[in-house]
Amino acid sequence: MISNASSTEAHGADAQPNVLLDDFLAYTLALQQPAHTGAAAQGSCAQGQLRWVWLDDGVLQLGPVHTTCTTPSVLLSAGIHGDETAPLELLSRLVSDLAAGRATLACRLLVVLGNIGAMRAARRYLDDDLNRLFSGGYAEVPASREASRAAALEEAARQFFTAAQVAHPRGSRWHLDLHTAIRPSVFEQFALLPHTRTPVAPALVAWLGAARIAAVLLHTTKSRTYSHFSAQTCQARACTLELGQVRPFGQNDLTHFAATDTALRDLLAGYSPAAGAEGSPRVPRVFTVIDQITKHSEAFELLVAADVPNFTPFPQGTVLARDGAYRYVVQHEQERLVFPNPGVKPGLRAGLLVIEAPREALFALPGPAVSA
Repeated sequence: MISNASSTEAHGADAQPNVLLDDFLAYTLALQQPAHTGAAAQGSCAQGQLRWVWLDDGVLQLGPVHTTCTTPSVLLSAGIHGDETAPLELLSRLVSDLAAGRATLACRLLVVLGNIGAMRAARRYLDDDLNRLFSGGYAEVPASREASRAAALEEAARQFFTAAQVAHPRGSRWHLDLHTAIRPSVFEQFALLPHTRTPVAPALVAWLGAARIAAVLLHTTKSRTYSHFSAQTCQARACTLELGQVRPFGQNDLTHFAATDTALRDLLAGYSPAAGAEGSPRVPRVFTVIDQITKHSEAFELLVAADVPNFTPFPQGTVLARDGAYRYVVQHEQERLVFPNPGVKPGLRAGLLVIEAPREALFALPGPAVSA
């Protein structure tokens, strides 16, 4: 559950190092917790310009001491898959810089480090994929160690955005869920936008361009990801960001994520994304989901190389998977395979199939959902 922090002011929070803010990732992995009835549960930082509140393991809220009805609210999450370490290190460094005044915060910020048990075990998840348990999916696996965490993270997002909802317009709510992919990718850094039956906000597209995101994948059906939950339930501008490839803790070169890091800091500081050389925002290449490969049993075979990159194209007629009588055959002139993973549990998605779409599709009202 999301804990209620103490209302007691933290005295001297700027005068001495605070391990919680200096290295929020290490603090979280060590399972440290501030005293709920003492001064350590909240305080001030950045020379008294910011307030912070520890809400739960891996859940930290920061914001300016003084806010107005136009102050945006931004949720940044990472580690929903425990082995995706680079975004965790990126967010922890960002928290440290904000607390020390080395970065500017002009919005309400909620930082969420997701599957802590899986992070500590260096695993993607313990029992069930956390990013398939939101929007109430956790109720279907009550014995799962991920179920209670999914419920807690839903509640954290709901409380955070509800506090902003009355006074703040919809456009001031953002959720960027940071990931890294299991496999390499033709487009190393790409975004997945949830299916909400509303056009994509131009401001989000401009931000993705500023972050040098090379491709955008448009979902065509509802899902149980964290970004879909925040988009659908909290009316946030939300997306899932794939920023590179999975690496163990300590083996990430964070300079590789410089464009995303700069774009995140600009968003938190209230800066508008820079326009392209022609004076208009950079727009990533656009792909839309047209189908998925489903693993029906343990006899499932994914008929592609074990190291095939995301977005690899396959021509019409190619058999990509089989499982008993089930076959997946490429129906379009060309389909690209994203997130191929034969190791999922039976009944789950073992790959997405996408085709390229006009960039104008980003700003059009989505059509009816298709099977995916």
